[in-house]
Amino acid sequence: MSNPTYFVRMLALLLALLLSTSCAHNDTEQDSQGETAENSQDEASGSGDRWERFNRWMHNFNEVADRVMLKPTARVYKAVMPPPLYRGLGNAKDNLGDIKDGVNNILQGKIKQGAGDFLRVLINTTLGLGGLFDLASKMGLPDHQEDFGQTLARWGVPPGPYLVLPFLGPTTLRDAVSYPFDTPLDPVRYLSPVDHRNIIYGQRLIHARSQFLAAEDILFGDKYIFFKNAYLQRREFLVNDGEVEDPFDDEF
Repeated sequence: MSNPTYFVRMLALLLALLLSTSCAHNDTEQDSQGETAENSQDEASGSGDRWERFNRWMHNFNEVADRVMLKPTARVYKAVMPPPLYRGLGNAKDNLGDIKDGVNNILQGKIKQGAGDFLRVLINTTLGLGGLFDLASKMGLPDHQEDFGQTLARWGVPPGPYLVLPFLGPTTLRDAVSYPFDTPLDPVRYLSPVDHRNIIYGQRLIHARSQFLAAEDILFGDKYIFFKNAYLQRREFLVNDGEVEDPFDDEF
């Protein structure tokens, strides 16, 4: 995936898919008058749930996989992991992620934020013992969360339909196609032998799942709708750097 032609082809595929789904939406617009208000709002934002049948099936598949394998493992992982080491491993993962954040900030034209991300990597990798300690945040360098999906949004690419992927969970067409662009920015990808690399990937997955164990108490109603709305709102928050439009601003 280091060939530049690969990235050009992937970007062309993304734009073609988004254009085709946009055209399909225009062709069927007259038949959508009976949709619910929620679906109509989703379509207006470019991230409608036109693949809901597939998405619900994949959501149920992920739920079973999580209940059988991932969730029990995450519980054991968090129970046996000493809190200082647990926090340190999370910091180390975030430290490597700052490289991706910095590149995407620069691609979005946010040079100051991008430079801050790279400075975070330098400080936390050296003074923070490989990223186990997040000293950069204490020095006033905030941790940004950026990816190529947000970069495409900055360039004006619409999100496209909502999509649920096996094991990866909620996403949109734009964010799903952007995954391969962020992968080469992860230093772990170049770790050898492959077995060591896979161990780190597995630890990351279990660690990420363990962070959401406590949040399950707030889940209610249709879990599919809950996850869809939570993901789309979170992505809107990140794309707009926390500046979410207030629909009542003109009235109040």
